[in-house]
Amino acid sequence: MTSTGRLRIAVQKSGRLAELSLALIRRCGLRFARDQDHLACSGENLPVDLILVRDDDIPALLADGTCDAGIAGLNLFEEHRLANPDGATFDVCRPLDFGVCRLAVAVPEDAAVESLHRLNGCRVATSYPGLTRRYFERHGIEIAIVTMSGAVELAPRLGKADAVCDLVSTGVTLKAHGLRELETVFASQAAFAVTRRELATGQRELIEKLARRMDGVLRVNGSKYIMLHAPRSALASIRRLLPGAESPTVLPLDGESGRVAVHAVCSESVFWETLENLKGAGASALLVLPIEKMLP
Repeated sequence: MTSTGRLRIAVQKSGRLAELSLALIRRCGLRFARDQDHLACSGENLPVDLILVRDDDIPALLADGTCDAGIAGLNLFEEHRLANPDGATFDVCRPLDFGVCRLAVAVPEDAAVESLHRLNGCRVATSYPGLTRRYFERHGIEIAIVTMSGAVELAPRLGKADAVCDLVSTGVTLKAHGLRELETVFASQAAFAVTRRELATGQRELIEKLARRMDGVLRVNGSKYIMLHAPRSALASIRRLLPGAESPTVLPLDGESGRVAVHAVCSESVFWETLENLKGAGASALLVLPIEKMLP
């Protein structure tokens, strides 16, 4: 239990995942200021401190109770759990729909390897030995793991390994190093995790509040609020054209008995073609608005 009573949340200190994590926390209503060393942020309107650290340190900080919650990749949380089967004292509460990537096996472009079983007896370089070992063992394949902390994609060129198991987002880095993807080992994305260590009642309630707010933010990612006017006779056609809308709100227009106002939350992308199709079905006065957050 933290002695200050303030909630400590570990967040990656730099990089794209750091930016997205801080943006999510801001959208959850937390205002904060960074200290001079840029190693922590103090919440100004809630008793929350953000601790800015290396992403691979976050699972351990939650496991030993140094931090109460954290945002990191699922791959890091699972790797820590495999390395510490009796010490992963944290729970992954929810995926966050950003930082999407995959841990994948890749081989040199010119390697005569078309299936995973051709790597039996080979060396595989990785920064994730636990995930890699588990995957190959499940397939009954024996490999020698070469653990590297970085520059894994260089291992075949340096003669250190026959294949790699590395994080892949777009695949551009693999191609740049003459590698081709063979098989996905683990699908990952950013996730919010909470320590299992004892927390004060106020801290636990604050975590639950932040988790609810995260749900409200994530629920509307990519969603839009559409408002339009339409003839009542065109309602069936317009409902079919609204992307991802469940039950639009239909309101009578004052003084126009044959026309209505339609309001809908669309969970899918709203393209210009969507609006043009709605217009063609009889809609007018179309307005599309972004949604910042939504609670059920």
